[in-house]
Amino acid sequence: MFTSQEERLAVDGGAPVRTAPWPTYDKGDVFISPEDEQAAIEALRGKLYFRYDYRPYEQTFTGRLESRLAEYFGVPHVLACTSGTTAIALSLLALELPPGSPVACPAFTFSATPSAIVLAGHRPTLVECDADLHLDVADLRRALEEGARAVVVVHMRGFASDMPAICALAAEYGVPVVEDAVPALGARLNGRPLGTFGHFGAFSTQSDKSLNTGEGGFLVTSDPEAYARAVVYSGAYENRMARHFGGTAPPGVDDLAYPIFGFRMDEIRAALAGSLLERLPDRLALHHRNHDYVTERLAALDGIALRRPVAPGAYLGEALVFRLEGADPQRCARFARALTAEGVDARALGDPADTNVRTFWNWRFLFGRDAEAARAAFPRTARYVGEAIDVPLSANLTLEDCDDLVTAVRKVLAGLR
Repeated sequence: MFTSQEERLAVDGGAPVRTAPWPTYDKGDVFISPEDEQAAIEALRGKLYFRYDYRPYEQTFTGRLESRLAEYFGVPHVLACTSGTTAIALSLLALELPPGSPVACPAFTFSATPSAIVLAGHRPTLVECDADLHLDVADLRRALEEGARAVVVVHMRGFASDMPAICALAAEYGVPVVEDAVPALGARLNGRPLGTFGHFGAFSTQSDKSLNTGEGGFLVTSDPEAYARAVVYSGAYENRMARHFGGTAPPGVDDLAYPIFGFRMDEIRAALAGSLLERLPDRLALHHRNHDYVTERLAALDGIALRRPVAPGAYLGEALVFRLEGADPQRCARFARALTAEGVDARALGDPADTNVRTFWNWRFLFGRDAEAARAAFPRTARYVGEAIDVPLSANLTLEDCDDLVTAVRKVLAGLR
C-alpha cells in the first residue's frame, strides 16, 4: 500500500515513482554491441557503399544480409531497401494492380501504411479494429465486398493480426495480402514468422525496430516474378536485377519496362543490420520477458483492459498497450500525463492535444481537417484508439524498471479515480 505522501501523484506535486529517464530510442536507447559498431566501421572504411559494384553480389554486405534474412524467415527472396514504407510500396507495385486500386488497411496503424498505398498509386480503404486493436475481419469482408483489390494488414505495436482468417478471406475474394510487419520484426504466430503469411512481408530497420540501423527496411516473398519486379522498381537498372538470383536464370521481367526509384539500402546500414541479426534472438527474448512480467502483474487490475493477442505469444513485446474502458480521450490524456510524471513515458493515443499519426483522424492527406467526420466514419476504431494508453518497453529494461512501471500504473489508476 502507498503512504499518504506516496499516494499523491507526481503530476500534482508528489514524489515520482522513479527519476531515471525511461529508456526510449529517441533518447539514445539502443541494443547495439561493439561488434555491431565495428561492422559498420568496416563497411565505411571499405569505401564501397553501393551494393551494385564490381564485387559478386553475394560478397556485398547487402547481398549477405538478404541471404541471411531469407534463411531466418524461411523464404527464397529478400530485398533490402530504404524503409518499411518503401518495402510496402514496392510490394504493392510488384503486384501490378490497376492504377488507383482500392487497397484495404486497418484504421489503427501508423500513417506510413496508407502513405505507402498512396506512394504505390492506389487508394487506402480503411477497416475497423476490434476491442484488442486488431484488424476486424468482419469489417474486412465489407471492404472486399466494396471492391478492395488487395489487403495490407498491419501487426500494429508488435501484435499479430489474425493471419489465417485474413488470408482465408482474401483468398475467397482472390486478392493478395501484404503484411506490414514493420512494427513486429521477429514476432511469430503459431511458430511462424510474421511477414511470411501474405504474398509479401514488409519490415523496417528504423531506430525503434528490432534491427536498428537508423533508417532502412526490407521485404520478403516467395514469388520470384513479383520479387524481380520489386527489385527493378527499387533501383536495379541495366540488368542488375539478375544479381539477386544467385547465378540462376532470373524471371523474364523486362527491366526497361518499369520506372526505377532510389529505394536501395546502402552497404553501411546492411553491415550494421547483418551484425545486429546475430543478437536478434536475445533482444526478442528480453522483449517477451519484460512484457510478460508487466502484464502478469497488471492483469487483475480493475479499470484497464490489457491488449490480448490473437494467439499465445503472438506479439513482439516492445510496447505495453491497454485501454481505459469507457474513458473519454481527455481522461486518457490525463492518465498518460500522470504516468509520465511518475517517470514512465506514456502516450494516450487519442489525446485531443496530440497530433499522433497513429490516429486516423489526424491523416489530413486522406480526410482533410474534419477530424469529427473522420471519427464518425469509423466509430469503433475511434472509440478503442481513444481509450488506448501506449508505453514503450525497451529490451534494455531491467526487472526493477518493470516494477517501477507496475507501481506507477497502480498509483495513477488509484489517484485518478
